[in-house]
Amino acid sequence: MAKRYGLGTYLAGAVAARAGDEMSGPALMLAGFALTGSAASASALLAGLTVAAAAGGPVLGALLDRRERPGRLLAGALAAYAAGLAALLAGLGRLPFALCVALAVLTGLAGPAVSGGWTAQLPDAAPGPRLARANALDALTFTLASLGGPALAGAVTQTAGAPAAVAASAALIAAAAPAAWALPGRRGAAPAGPAGPLRRELLDGVRIVAGRARLRRATFTSIGCSAAQGALAACLPLLGEREFGDAGRGALLLSCAACSSLAAGAVLARFPRAAAPDTVVWAGALVQAAALAAAAGGSPGLLVAALLLAGAGEGPQLTALFAVRHREAPEALRARVFTTGASLKVTGFALGAAAAGPVAARSVTAALTAAAGVAALSAAYGAVPCRKPGPARAATRAGERRRAGERRRAGERRRAGERRRAGERRRAGRTERTGSRR
Repeated sequence: MAKRYGLGTYLAGAVAARAGDEMSGPALMLAGFALTGSAASASALLAGLTVAAAAGGPVLGALLDRRERPGRLLAGALAAYAAGLAALLAGLGRLPFALCVALAVLTGLAGPAVSGGWTAQLPDAAPGPRLARANALDALTFTLASLGGPALAGAVTQTAGAPAAVAASAALIAAAAPAAWALPGRRGAAPAGPAGPLRRELLDGVRIVAGRARLRRATFTSIGCSAAQGALAACLPLLGEREFGDAGRGALLLSCAACSSLAAGAVLARFPRAAAPDTVVWAGALVQAAALAAAAGGSPGLLVAALLLAGAGEGPQLTALFAVRHREAPEALRARVFTTGASLKVTGFALGAAAAGPVAARSVTAALTAAAGVAALSAAYGAVPCRKPGPARAATRAGERRRAGERRRAGERRRAGERRRAGERRRAGRTERTGSRR
């Protein structure tokens, strides 16, 4: 199965699912406003969808780690996400609004399937030396989705209405389910079954993220950058009104960041081993800090240049963050590490936006300066060298690598035996048919 599953299939499914996810937020807000007539109601729907995604990530990761074929569960989560959006669309204006918000929360629980849940399966789809380039291409799908999703939501809303945009986002997410279903199984031995209560498995993922120094530094550096990005997002309408005379134009500045992020990510995909991923994570944070400080300068041209610079730091940082997670996460906990990290980033973004809103109402410059400080502190934390593990920790890591290798070899032997037996059955069938014809 792994040989028949190409990287192109993985990337096509990832682009469809992530574009639908990026499209769903703006589309749901527009549909909520159109059908309820209240901006507060529209924001409540989006908040329910986002908060649930942050909470549901670790749970989905633990469930994926229990499966020998996690792609099957991933496909089910995508189908549930698409069905939830369709149900929301059908219920708006017909059901009590509180019930619609509850439905948005339930739908959002499946949201992490398109981000950390999907990326965690990449080593099985592109093993060995292919992983570095595949990881860079996978990170590019996030940028493509963030660039195309909101634009597609706006275009469909203009031509066919906001409800049609929600339906289109659900269709894109559902279209990715077959690619998720076909994902190859684990390359190691099959999971032995649940190791214990779900709460314990959730804590295992958190312990890995917090206990491994390089993974912890990369994770918390990315959370700080996400908080700074949330603060920038809260400032964009005010920046658009101040510098360009229209609050709506502030949102267009995100396209500048997305384009430069895509270009920088493409360069890193061409040279995936040009720099150590740990270095790229904190260097990307430093670039974003400089960009936010420049954005506070108060000039339209400087603002556009700052957003371009921010994207150039954000794209490679995401690729490097994935590389660190792939390198540091144990095979049995990989999905939990990815979904926990993604949930922490979503939480950081939300907190940054919430904290920057009141400050920006008084002074956009102060809000952007504070965001630049957060990004700079994150870069400083990530740049501190990690201590070498002691003899006991080194022995533990060596034992983990040895056991992972043993599981991988056992899985390869098991699959080779299955292929051999399948070949023997085919040959026996051909011999039987030949004998019957004679």
